[in-house]
Amino acid sequence: MEPAHLAERLHGFGTTIFAEMSALADRTGAINLGQGFPDTDPPAEVAEAAIRAIRDGHNQYPPGTGVAPLREAIAEHSLRWHGLRVDPGTDVLVTTGATEAIAAAMLSLVEPGDEVVMFEPYYDSYAASVAMAGGRRRVVPLVEPDWRFDPDALRAAITERTKVLLINSPHNPTGRVLDAAEREAIAEVALRHDLIVVTDEVYEHLAFDAPHVSIATLDGMASRTLRISSGGKTFRCTGWKVGWICGPADLVAAVRTSKQFLTYASGGPLQYGIAAGLGLPDAYFDGLRTDLCAQRDALAAALRAAGLAPLPAQGGYFLTTDVRRLGEDDGRAFCLGLPERFGVVAIPSVVFYDDASRDRGRPFVRWAFCKRPELIERAAQLLSPGPVDPGRGYGAAHGHGDAIAG
Repeated sequence: MEPAHLAERLHGFGTTIFAEMSALADRTGAINLGQGFPDTDPPAEVAEAAIRAIRDGHNQYPPGTGVAPLREAIAEHSLRWHGLRVDPGTDVLVTTGATEAIAAAMLSLVEPGDEVVMFEPYYDSYAASVAMAGGRRRVVPLVEPDWRFDPDALRAAITERTKVLLINSPHNPTGRVLDAAEREAIAEVALRHDLIVVTDEVYEHLAFDAPHVSIATLDGMASRTLRISSGGKTFRCTGWKVGWICGPADLVAAVRTSKQFLTYASGGPLQYGIAAGLGLPDAYFDGLRTDLCAQRDALAAALRAAGLAPLPAQGGYFLTTDVRRLGEDDGRAFCLGLPERFGVVAIPSVVFYDDASRDRGRPFVRWAFCKRPELIERAAQLLSPGPVDPGRGYGAAHGHGDAIAG
């Protein structure tokens, strides 16, 4: 039931599944492989820079656009990793995480009735942000098992009301990294129809099997593309909520107009920490990818052993499995039962689909591998075939003698 006074445009956007499943993990003591946050601390250089900023008195409102050292670090990062020059004074806006950047972009760029085209499944804040702006979303499916989209389906989704393409690579929840042909197809559509592109690149340093290339680097795209990223995933400090959006000055100025009335500014001393992180040597970013790739492979092995072979994931924090392999058809029911049966929490992927597509998303489950190796090993022990404690195991409940694989 919707809250009594909730505006109609936000019906269907109640408590997020992440809050629901994390609360379930807390209540049951289960291992939380649902919400995508690491369980380790940020690099010492990043933490110490934030602590130093607190001790140096940077504890009041920072500038609404972000502290100068961070904006300068973002500009240097853009050139270093993408070859894109941006002016830290006009082309960069620091936000309260990438989620605020997405919301501010939609509120600033989308008129009521405008259409935003995005790929499905999608991170759930995309739909809410479009709804808050009064826009309409149109979705283009990423089709399993490889999570590719049909360029013709993208072209068919464009109408005279389309204003924005909202894309995400590396992708949450699937882990898909767009390839060159897909990037070219998106750019062709954006240029032909004079569309603004908003690209969520928070996992930009977490592409394992294929390189991440920002769509803004393609010919003609820099002038119409807003790139969003954040420090939370890259520096293992998701609770800091320090993100940014950068692109052409006119588009950034538009986003700044709404952002200033959302949070105005936040996390002043934490911004100095992220600035330090962006200047870390290549070895840090290489090591981050290597570690997470190993964690992905370890969880994938555990899921395969449990009869849930994951679909390909080339980057990001997550693996997706299909519960139909177990004779199930409802990922949400499956996830609700996991904590009591196995002491593990995951996220039903159906929440990343439109209502009209729920049947397609219904059998999928998302698992986070951004956890310490020992935690993944413990989860593997809980999920893997073997004796099941009476009354606890999925196998016991379904007449099997072992765990998920049955």
